[in-house]
Amino acid sequence: MARLFDPLAAALARKASHGTPGGLNAQLLAAGTGWQAHHIVCSCGPRDRPFEERHAFTSISLVLAGTFACRSRRGCSLLAPGAWFLLNHGEPFECSHHHGEGDRCLSFQFDPAIIAALAHDAGATHPVFERHALPPLRAHANLVTRAILALEKGEAIEEIAFEVAGAIIEATIDGGRERPLGQHHAAVARVVRHLSAAIDRPHRLTELAETANMSPYHFLRTFKAITGVTPHQWLLRARLRDAARRLATSRTAITDIALDVGFDDLSNFIRSFRAEFGLSPRQYRAAA
Repeated sequence: MARLFDPLAAALARKASHGTPGGLNAQLLAAGTGWQAHHIVCSCGPRDRPFEERHAFTSISLVLAGTFACRSRRGCSLLAPGAWFLLNHGEPFECSHHHGEGDRCLSFQFDPAIIAALAHDAGATHPVFERHALPPLRAHANLVTRAILALEKGEAIEEIAFEVAGAIIEATIDGGRERPLGQHHAAVARVVRHLSAAIDRPHRLTELAETANMSPYHFLRTFKAITGVTPHQWLLRARLRDAARRLATSRTAITDIALDVGFDDLSNFIRSFRAEFGLSPRQYRAAA
């Protein structure tokens, strides 16, 4: 099977080859009145010094690859693939990569007035995010895959941008602040990168706990508290996102896709896919 081009791996390879510090590359995908969409690839790592940023826009970004930490007065969050990274306009924050090299995001950026209107429509009392991270949720599975396909195909980006904004604002109403678990970010990031590098392989809880240097019970509680989902749920949704992308962009047999992403039973894959996306793999491919 041909390997797909990986923009993050390419950026990290260039950084290593040239011996330069890490940096951020933002490719403008589309823009309109009060909104923009960017494909962002960051090659920063543990040796790159974090610095404080402040943006004039509100951003909602889907993490596609890598891990990074965000710190502000609202707390410290670890971001991993499948999560949504949320930033309020005008609020200072700091992103760092103490636990690994690089990340890649699809970022939607909005003027404050647009976010205020969307928040009002959703019934929010004020148009700000109280936390930086929203975990991968089943309710957003279709939206996430459509966003990834919009990035790859360059189609319907404006529609996706506003659908994302509305859905994420609704999901974060009364969402609360992050728990103070920053001391465990390195361990969870190590596990997430381990899982991301081999989503097709089986992973035992005891093995993952050893990677995090924790007891299985403590690891399970800590992983869920930081990412919002259990390790099994995180891995399952990563596999299903990959399968959905392959279904929409290739003619590879459904059985082969199921095996490639880590399912050893076709009926289990079909059942899990339908539960996540509301369609069978065959129906999803036809619709895409």
